[in-house]
Amino acid sequence: MAKQRKVSTSRVIAADRQALFDIVADPSQHPVIDGSGTVTGTREGLPERLALGTRFGMEMKAGASYKITNTVVEFEEGALLAWRHMSGHRWRYEFRDVPGGTEVTETFDWSTAKAKLALELAGFPKRNLEGMEHTLLRLEELATTGSVGDRA
Repeated sequence: MAKQRKVSTSRVIAADRQALFDIVADPSQHPVIDGSGTVTGTREGLPERLALGTRFGMEMKAGASYKITNTVVEFEEGALLAWRHMSGHRWRYEFRDVPGGTEVTETFDWSTAKAKLALELAGFPKRNLEGMEHTLLRLEELATTGSVGDRA
């Protein structure tokens, strides 16, 4: 049996599905909602909205500062948005109407990464899961109050 190389977390948010999707589809909001503290800013030439095939860059910090370029590889308006990091792993957001709001699921998928074992040995799946849980909390806060507080 092949090892599953994905971690996901979900949260029901009392907000409109399209409004939540629009926040995630706006890459300028990524540093705002990021719960890991690693997405520190945007790069020059950032698109206003993501779509299938869009390339976009972020300023990052995990110990040292660095820059990344991502490519949108899955896109279904209002329902699904995923991008591939230059190292091959993917970040996926799924949006589903449920009683009381929208279920948002975020997935870190390293099954397509160039260095799967290195990501595992460095503890990225566990750390990323914790960051994703905080990201969904920050997404909820932004969608329901219009702003996000400082990271804990």
